[in-house]
Amino acid sequence: MRLACLHTAQSNIAVFEAAGRDLGLGAGTLRHEVRADLLADAERDGGLTPEIEARTGEALLALSEGADAVLLTCSTLGPAAQAVAGMASVPVLRLDAAFAAEAVREGGKVVALCAVETTLGPTRAVFEEAARATGAEVEVRLVADAWAAFKAGERDRYLAMVAAASDAAIQDGATRVALAQASMAGAAELCREEATPLTSPAAGLAAAKAAATSVAAEQG
Repeated sequence: MRLACLHTAQSNIAVFEAAGRDLGLGAGTLRHEVRADLLADAERDGGLTPEIEARTGEALLALSEGADAVLLTCSTLGPAAQAVAGMASVPVLRLDAAFAAEAVREGGKVVALCAVETTLGPTRAVFEEAARATGAEVEVRLVADAWAAFKAGERDRYLAMVAAASDAAIQDGATRVALAQASMAGAAELCREEATPLTSPAAGLAAAKAAATSVAAEQG
């Protein structure tokens, strides 16, 4: 099985490789492409524009050649995966959709944390859509100043800020906290509250694996 991932941060490669090992994916299963320019342009332009969506779609379709499934790991760019899903010969998934479904599965109050302001809109939309099936109450929060720390290379400070925001959400009554960006995954082990936040890489890879397996079974 070959699963291709389109990232916007180089550091996400190690995060997804670790999640893949935890899922039992063999060495070489994951193929990674990093397009930091797509997120940088979206931040500059205030969100996902038609031009950036088209470029993202082109990158996803290119990755679909030689892959059994493609996973878009950036929430800001997420709608681009839906736009090209019908054009590819293999499943093209957005990480946040698979993650949102898992986060709201048991209902309750779910707080999704984001670090990038341009991610707020797409994250809110995908979580609210998923919540309709379970009745979960969804709140999306921005971890103020966290992304500036990430872009400055201050990863430890970034993760500490995310962990503090997760703990605060639990103290405010959240039953589940979802770390909506893959780059946040390392914050889970820093949280002090007993309720550990959900991280997105494993959920996304599991969904991509399941989609690829389903297609293979249908093709016999």
